[in-house]
Amino acid sequence: MTGETPLPLAGLKVVDASTIVAGPLCCQVLGDHGADVIKIEHPRLGDSMRGHGPQKDGVSLWWKEISRNKRTIAVDLGRAPGADILRRLASGADVVVENFRPGTFERWGLDPDDLLGANPGLVLLRLTGFGQTGPYASRPGFGTLAEAMSGFADLTGEETGPPTLPSFGLADSICALAGSTAVLAALRHRDATGEGQVIDLNILEPIMTSVGPGPLEYAALGTVPRRHGNRSTNNAPRNTYRTRDGRWVAISTSAQRIAEKVMALVGHPEVIDEPWFATGRDRAAHVEELDEMVGAWVGARDRDEVLRAFTDAGAAIAPVYDARDIVEDPHVKETQMLVEVPDDELGTMLQHNVLWRMSRTPGRIRHTGRELGADTDTVLAELGLDAETVESLRAEGVVA
Repeated sequence: MTGETPLPLAGLKVVDASTIVAGPLCCQVLGDHGADVIKIEHPRLGDSMRGHGPQKDGVSLWWKEISRNKRTIAVDLGRAPGADILRRLASGADVVVENFRPGTFERWGLDPDDLLGANPGLVLLRLTGFGQTGPYASRPGFGTLAEAMSGFADLTGEETGPPTLPSFGLADSICALAGSTAVLAALRHRDATGEGQVIDLNILEPIMTSVGPGPLEYAALGTVPRRHGNRSTNNAPRNTYRTRDGRWVAISTSAQRIAEKVMALVGHPEVIDEPWFATGRDRAAHVEELDEMVGAWVGARDRDEVLRAFTDAGAAIAPVYDARDIVEDPHVKETQMLVEVPDDELGTMLQHNVLWRMSRTPGRIRHTGRELGADTDTVLAELGLDAETVESLRAEGVVA
């Protein structure tokens, strides 16, 4: 994507000292909107994301997206000269993002109080599995654990089946978006007062919030929500239904008027006059009956016919897509949810577009993820390190 439109976060300097998904995705969002993001990787190991997911020509596709719009430097933060480089970066930065276990930064001589003492306006986002304090603080923290402990897995899957984990980084991604929001809120405060601060964000809490009011229900009513497949306890019909040609569609009736349209379309307008049809929760109590009616109608038709009929009737429906369907969808194409971007190693590649369509200051993809240490010399020169010092650090394995 090209263009000369001003970027809303231009001039903001972010140090990305995080790994895997949550921290790097948070920084990707900031970089997409113009922040100068400096990505720190271990000089020998690199970021673990370089080995995640499918690869093309030995290059991780996921890495190329999550590390776009970032300059990358290879520094061993566990060694004193490497920690000193981070201190130098932090002294001139607006934001530092790290996701090491609690106490690691302190052990390396990177105490948050010292960092803010040198740069009072710094925003330090500390991303961990369970937070900086509490009985679980020292545990390894990954998205899978948060998906389990948040209630998500317990509520996902068929009623008689096992708890189900997502096959993608759901908890990390939700946490990343929460982190970008927290950073911007802290910067708003900094701009008004001059005061930076430390943000203690864990992976568990954002997805726990997304899962919904289960804890509230238990505290107020003593009941525990249970999983029920693709159905909802709030409305019906709401499910996935298989079409005659073996495809799948998803139907929602969250709005009463939509529920009425669906039942009229599938040939059962008589149920609309039933007293129990008047509310979503009451309809959910009759889910077997409603699912049988809708499923029979859908199952007797091919997917395209079902989609056309629902669309013409103003009823809510969507096809169940796989990755190929997403790429080929005309709405996805026309609205540019996915865009082709140039890449130095792989040529042109498809990536998710910048989140949020901003009319005045749209973000853009300036470049994809870069090779390990591609910007080490440039960034260290900006910190005032001369070529001889950089070569000495490289010889010692502190940088690469």
